[in-house]
Amino acid sequence: MHSSHPEHRHGDHGHAQACGHAHGHAHLLPDGGLDRAMAIGVGLNTLFVVAEIVCGFFAGSLALVADAGHNAGDVIGLLLAWGASWLARRPPSERYTWGFRRTTIYAALANAVLLLTACGAILWEAAHRLRTPEPVAGLLVIAVATIGVVINTATALLFMRGQRDANVRGAFLHMAADAAISAGVAVAGILILVTGMAWIDPVVSIAITMAIVAGTWGLFRESVDLALDAVPRGIETGAITTALAAIPGVEEVHDLHVWGASTSEVSLTVHLVVPDGTAHETVLPAAEALLRERFHIDHTTIQLEPAAAGRACVQRPAGTL
Repeated sequence: MHSSHPEHRHGDHGHAQACGHAHGHAHLLPDGGLDRAMAIGVGLNTLFVVAEIVCGFFAGSLALVADAGHNAGDVIGLLLAWGASWLARRPPSERYTWGFRRTTIYAALANAVLLLTACGAILWEAAHRLRTPEPVAGLLVIAVATIGVVINTATALLFMRGQRDANVRGAFLHMAADAAISAGVAVAGILILVTGMAWIDPVVSIAITMAIVAGTWGLFRESVDLALDAVPRGIETGAITTALAAIPGVEEVHDLHVWGASTSEVSLTVHLVVPDGTAHETVLPAAEALLRERFHIDHTTIQLEPAAAGRACVQRPAGTL
């Protein structure tokens, strides 16, 4: 930025996103609600892990103990999302001038990677069981799986309202995936007990896991995009450029950057060439209002440049007249 220009102005209205925006807080769980949902989710799933270990020990079921390890990974995923959400609410400091909001991006990415890794492990085990079918454990395993469906579904429902935030959606997908897997275990177990066909278990596992991979892939791609400062989904930079250029007094728009400050906040910087110095006082509020009301971007940094400074700007595209 050319901060030496007297026309350099910043429009920063804070970080509370406008209602109706795909990345806005209006679509997210309130901070207190999110903390409560995370606390309930972590508590329920921790108790379930302990119950699975105890039941697995008494039933002599290695499968239950292994599933307890998988569910322990989901508790870690919830803790990651919760910790990132807490850090995102910490105030900025002299060293971390943006605060810690981007931790929500990395938590969402970590959750997506954890979930895809777990799916890979399940597919590997399912392929092994297709080659060498193993008998399903008794009714205790089916009962525990049914309890898992209830707990994981209840936990997933806690995060339903916050799915527009990739960090919260990662927690939701973890719980929804576990509910689906547990349901598959219970249904497959019942079918095997009735028919005696052991191959049902791995086939059901593969089908459910592939569905989970399909649902998680979108979260993974979005998290990678956010980590690489890509333009958030639902925002068209061409439309923003056209709208800003249409503001009376604006001759040129360049050096436009739009990125996710977190999984729920969008930031923008742009240079506007405004030859008439008397128009600067009207162009800036008009640009801020446009970005806020039409594109729902509240955190903006707008640099106004006179004609000469605009032509000399090193960020100006080559070949621009």
